[in-house]
Amino acid sequence: MKSHTPNREEKIWMDRITQIGCIVCLKLWDLQTPAEVHHIQGKTRPGSHLMTIPLCYAHHRSGKDLGMWTSRHPNKHRFEERYGTEEELLELTKRKVAEQF
Repeated sequence: MKSHTPNREEKIWMDRITQIGCIVCLKLWDLQTPAEVHHIQGKTRPGSHLMTIPLCYAHHRSGKDLGMWTSRHPNKHRFEERYGTEEELLELTKRKVAEQF
């Protein structure tokens, strides 16, 4: 299945989360690093663009699991052991967005 086009609310959300930076870097080091949108439940369901967290390239899709970084893809289990579940990171993202906007 193909991703659905984000509606206005979803576009605003995804713009805001990328503005706060990687939620893992923010949580661990209070650093704002450039972020990509990570979809927690894929991109095809209605509302899926709201179930997203901001991750830098290293924490999102670099494929690495070493040193300061464990990439979410393909290391979901290790990523969640190290940084918390994606749902926990989503809740933190919501709080950070509410603080900033």
